[in-house]
Amino acid sequence: MSQIKSGNTKPELLVRSLVYRMGYRYALHRNDLPGKPDLVLVRHKKIIFVHGCFWHMHNCRKGRSMPQTRKKFWQTKRKGNKDRDKRNLKKLRKQGWKVLIIWECQTKNTEKLTQKLRKFLTS
Repeated sequence: MSQIKSGNTKPELLVRSLVYRMGYRYALHRNDLPGKPDLVLVRHKKIIFVHGCFWHMHNCRKGRSMPQTRKKFWQTKRKGNKDRDKRNLKKLRKQGWKVLIIWECQTKNTEKLTQKLRKFLTS
């Protein structure tokens, strides 16, 4: 567990790189905002979260898998993450932020990811 990072993960670094190459500048991990977003584009009032599929229970193969040991603990932990994400998203939108969630599995296809980011950032 000590090996698991909460920030600066490979998927997050990829998203940051793509956004930067598109010409956008951003702040990282602003702890004054709910959920401590991964990328904050203040000028555009937009936020990007990069979520790990397992930790945030995405509806993909990795997100649906469950460890065989300590099932109750993991179920509670992951459900708590998902509920907290939902609350934070609601707070951010109430404050006027537009939010995009990028899932770890979506970072595998760079072309699709670039299109998704461009569409979000130009809207």
